[in-house]
Amino acid sequence: MTAQVVTRTHRRRGLLAAAAVTLLIAAGCADDSTSEQAATSTPAGAEPSAEMDSAVAQRLDDAINATMTKTSVPGAIVGVWGPEGKYVKAFGVADKSTDAPMETDFYTRIGSLTKTFTATAILQLVDEGKVGLDDPISKYIDGVPAGDQITIRELARMQSGLANYSESPEFQQALFADPKAPFTPQQLLGYAFAQPATFPPGQGFQYCNTNYVLLGLVVEKESGLALQDYINERILQPLHMEKTNFPTTNAFPSPHAQGYTVQTADGKEATATDWDPSWGWAAGAMISTLEDLHIWGPVLATGTLLKPETQAQRLETVNAPGYPPDVGYGLGVFNAAGWIGHNGSLPGYQTVTVYLPEQKSTLVIMTNTDIAYEGGEPSTQLATAITEIISPEHVYRLSAAEPSAETTTSETTTPEATTQSTEPTR
Repeated sequence: MTAQVVTRTHRRRGLLAAAAVTLLIAAGCADDSTSEQAATSTPAGAEPSAEMDSAVAQRLDDAINATMTKTSVPGAIVGVWGPEGKYVKAFGVADKSTDAPMETDFYTRIGSLTKTFTATAILQLVDEGKVGLDDPISKYIDGVPAGDQITIRELARMQSGLANYSESPEFQQALFADPKAPFTPQQLLGYAFAQPATFPPGQGFQYCNTNYVLLGLVVEKESGLALQDYINERILQPLHMEKTNFPTTNAFPSPHAQGYTVQTADGKEATATDWDPSWGWAAGAMISTLEDLHIWGPVLATGTLLKPETQAQRLETVNAPGYPPDVGYGLGVFNAAGWIGHNGSLPGYQTVTVYLPEQKSTLVIMTNTDIAYEGGEPSTQLATAITEIISPEHVYRLSAAEPSAETTTSETTTPEATTQSTEPTR
């Protein structure tokens, strides 16, 4: 989510690039046969039945505990499924006031992992011929600045140049005044459109929640369904992801951990558990569990719900300023040293869900804090420590200082698109 939390301004910007990043078979899902295949086939990352070797598991235990101590993470849930077996474990506490332990079946707010569902919905509509990736957003939504020049592809790949509503001082003031207040997509866009563009369409890269609010509205317009209903009916139900939902209030299923943040008006630590996530909407409002994200990781990376040619376009990435050369962003996915998926961060919670096709390995991390450590997201630092053990040739990093993938930047560049295969190698 954010880079360093130092001043009140930085804290607010951090929140509000939030809903976010950090991080990336079958025919289209318009017909019943595709949904049936998704529901009955074994996911590409189905875990082995055997537990991970005890020596490797001990190394993971040690690395996770050390990283949590260093970064002051109260609690974490970690799942690894791959050729060496499965490793599923909870660490630390879910509630600092009671010392109640974290448990592996907890629900969590997943932040920008929501973007992967919104992008998948758009790509399903592409497969159905209802949306074109190179159509201008003005074809679907009126009133977007330079909307006749910004394409659906540029929105999905963070190249629109539109201002990020999350960085608007007016929005931040409204949010911090009452974190439990709801926002509408139209309100969010109003904050964005009142700000100047960051760069001309297609001529830079900036991680931006505004892009995904617009994509969510396109899904609603072209499908005739509310976004939460589309995602539930066309993505979650076919995959039997029964513990994943898109809330329209601050409702939070139990059991869940308390979430801790310093992204507050005064910069003091607060419990953000019941804050309303509607400000993230299509960019960051969803809730899930370790079990369901284990299903989603390989589906997202391998394209189970999309036509192969559409998934190939999803995996075409652009390099972003501030990230290593082996990190690219595609259509709602990161590719970080071969790990494909996304990270997410909302006040109080962070997640990472990624899949490494080369090893057929899935990694899911959930924490109950978003408080940065030395400029880096704790979830990213955990992912780095874990992948140094399970995939030393493919280590998940966002930069040398491990900033959030959801941190925005005013720096612009002319990115070069690079095609990542479904089995990328470093």
